[in-house]
Amino acid sequence: MKKIAVGMSGGVDSSVSALLLKQQGYEVFGLFMRNWHETAEDGACTAEEDYSDVRRVASLLDIPYYTIDLSKEYSERVFAHFVSEYALGRTPNPDVLCNREIKFGPFKDSAKRFGADGIATGHYAGTLIKDGKTYLTRAKDENKCQTYFLNQISNSQLQNVLFPLQGLTKAEVREIARKHGIPTAEKKDSTGVCFIGERDFRKFLSGYVPMKSGEIRTCDNKVVGTHNGVFYYTLGQRKGLGLGGEGEPWFVIKKDIINNVLYVARGECDMLYSTELIAKDFNYITDTLTAPAKVLCRIRHRQPLVLATATPINGGKDIFITFDSPVRGVAEGQYAVIYDGDICLGGGVI
Repeated sequence: MKKIAVGMSGGVDSSVSALLLKQQGYEVFGLFMRNWHETAEDGACTAEEDYSDVRRVASLLDIPYYTIDLSKEYSERVFAHFVSEYALGRTPNPDVLCNREIKFGPFKDSAKRFGADGIATGHYAGTLIKDGKTYLTRAKDENKCQTYFLNQISNSQLQNVLFPLQGLTKAEVREIARKHGIPTAEKKDSTGVCFIGERDFRKFLSGYVPMKSGEIRTCDNKVVGTHNGVFYYTLGQRKGLGLGGEGEPWFVIKKDIINNVLYVARGECDMLYSTELIAKDFNYITDTLTAPAKVLCRIRHRQPLVLATATPINGGKDIFITFDSPVRGVAEGQYAVIYDGDICLGGGVI
């Protein structure tokens, strides 16, 4: 690969990725994606600040940059799924779908049309070529490792992809940025769902999923409060329940979508923990499992890896996962991702 398109978001990670690749001798250009068209409450375009940062970084690095509009694809392939999953009472992860359906799909295709031999992103992840096969691997910075969000990409999507931050920590990335005068060196990391940004999540979601108030009950059906819409909550949630009183904090333990009831319990009760799950429609990135295997598992980003046994079921379409020790807050709609050491095998929907 000689000519590389770097997915530049306006953040420090993609900025440093472009810098490192140029230092390594690649012909680099930036590609900025517009995935969402909306203005903030003050009338400003929410993507304009990021695009301005891309422009400043590209100017400093003396590389060309272009913009592509993938908002239609994003709306159809990611956002529509996000809304439908919430309507079913599950907790979806749009970032996972965005990687499979946008960044390593239409984005990569667009890069080819600009003459790129491959793409690079600012993900904290890596690749390993072994016995002629390409594997997705964990990053050096375990706290920032983003392989969880890449669990649904295919092996073909992984070809001709570079992850320049594979062997760096976040602190080292910021230091490189400072050393080279990159204007995004101190820029805060983006958090939450990209199309919601800093806005109130409940207010945003209510515009797409009709909400109605209902009862909050304990396991013995004692009513202890009311909720504003059962879809808003996720299993294990503690904050935002509006339940006071002395004693241990309240946690969400179950959602009854049909009857619009939210169930809670005080303290770390057993119902918050799971010993097993099924990962549906499991996506294998490179190698497949044909028999039970000891693996490392993660049920959410930044959750510590836990020991588990993964068993293919339903002809290998799904994976039955049993944990060596109970795991807290397993939520339907999220992804269970498994690893063989540093290699990410893939993931499926819980």
